[in-house]
Amino acid sequence: MSEEGVVVVASSVAVTSIDEVPGLMERIRPDWQAKNLIERVRRILPVDPSSACQRLFNAAVRDLKDKVLIVGVGIAGEAARAGNPKLPPIQNTEDVEHYSTANLIKLAYRIGLLSRAEWRKMTRVYDIRKDLEHEDSEYEAAFEDVVYTFATCIDAVLSKDPITLIEVSEVKQIIEASGPITLDTRLLSDFEHAPDQRQQEILQILVSTALSGSEADVVRENAYLVLQELRELTRNGVRLAVAKILLDRLGRTPLDELTVRVAHAAGLLPYLHKGQRKDFFAKQLVKLTGIGHRWTNHEEHGPALRLFEEFGGLAEIPNDIKPGIVKWMVRCYIGEPGGYGAGINRRVFYSNSAAPIIEELFLNSRSDIQKVVEDLQSDEDIRRSCGDEHVNRRFQELLDIVSS
Repeated sequence: MSEEGVVVVASSVAVTSIDEVPGLMERIRPDWQAKNLIERVRRILPVDPSSACQRLFNAAVRDLKDKVLIVGVGIAGEAARAGNPKLPPIQNTEDVEHYSTANLIKLAYRIGLLSRAEWRKMTRVYDIRKDLEHEDSEYEAAFEDVVYTFATCIDAVLSKDPITLIEVSEVKQIIEASGPITLDTRLLSDFEHAPDQRQQEILQILVSTALSGSEADVVRENAYLVLQELRELTRNGVRLAVAKILLDRLGRTPLDELTVRVAHAAGLLPYLHKGQRKDFFAKQLVKLTGIGHRWTNHEEHGPALRLFEEFGGLAEIPNDIKPGIVKWMVRCYIGEPGGYGAGINRRVFYSNSAAPIIEELFLNSRSDIQKVVEDLQSDEDIRRSCGDEHVNRRFQELLDIVSS
């Protein structure tokens, strides 16, 4: 078990004998492959697997220290202070060099050099190393210890390149470009593995820029697009911290469409006050009601409904407002009996501009709105409209969408 009492399962590695373990070492980065230490591990593995495990773990620890130093003493010191419990202070390179192995593994996790699963596995390998180091006469590395140690140290540490700490200035330079912007794979990877502090700095700049009335429109739109790209790579703790800053900035000011669009793009919307979100979506329902759901208002339906995609879809709407908005969309989608005038061959008159957007919204939020849509089968307005078999068929299409 790890120090948190969580059982750690060894990686699935197709190795059936000690002789096959050196094959794992081919995954080690070239710069480590060239070191004498790795060559010594290869030589002693067949005759002394316990020593081989210890030496490989020592190499992984050295690699983690080097990676921490590449990230920088400032970031490392902030990560040491920010955690719970706090780690020993880091003010210079020597502090990192003198860090204990256990604290170094925790620090690497907090910085983002190790995932949570990798942190747990490296902690377990450290326990194995201590057993091998202090109980030589009673404990020798078993086959499973060797495989676990080699697979973890290599896959979690020695196979991975040092991360390049993404700079805030890099992101600012991107969003200030006058033409189309693109984020390359390396920049996305650097952001994903950046420490919480750096992710937060970048997210704050992007949110502030996207909401700024003094920035050029192209810069604000670029910031919005970058937020969308980074949303799934942003850690929840960072989102919460930036959401708190946004809430302090808003105070009691009601949410507007721009703020909700940006908050959703950044993944912050669920962290904003429920009361503010409720008031905002209640206003959206009033807006839809004012437009009307009849097909004759189809020119206004598209712009109004497309905003909901930028608001995070139907899942982000508070539950006490959601039924009203969903009902409006259902009535807009199912339409009314046709077969007269210029549409004499059209059985149902409905909004062509609204229908595909509603289908997409319902499909993307089907698990969240399924019961709301099913409950509308007993709604008086819906039942009256569905008295026409062709209109009813369109309602059944929506039921199929949310129950698929």
